Amino acid sequence: MARLDIAPGGVNVPHTHPRAAEMVVVIEGSMQVGFVTSNPENRLISKVLQKGDVFIIPDGLVHFQRNVGHGNAVAIVALSSQNPGLITATNAVFGANPDIPNDLLAKAFQVDVKVVDQIQSNF
Repeated sequence: MARLDIAPGGVNVPHTHPRAAEMVVVIEGSMQVGFVTSNPENRLISKVLQKGDVFIIPDGLVHFQRNVGHGNAVAIVALSSQNPGLITATNAVFGANPDIPNDLLAKAFQVDVKVVDQIQSNF
């Protein structure tokens, strides 16, 4: 279990827990929570939660939390494993060491290589 505090406008960026499902219980504020289903559908399942609301994120799916209220948002999250793992999507893709080749990422994201170079420079 963990406590998740998110300031107004703040986000817990897209990430995954490869070995655990996650349960989010909002105890203060308003929080948008969502996950993306697996291929080929890649459907976003998202909901704005209020105090007392609960949301379940299945094992291994990319998910996020975002404060959509005017005050602090606080949630308790419970994971179904004591070793859930954590993969932050942007760090894994743009912060790999060594770098994933920028021409490959440019094709994957359908952008110019210069855009990939700019993003990678932030990691």
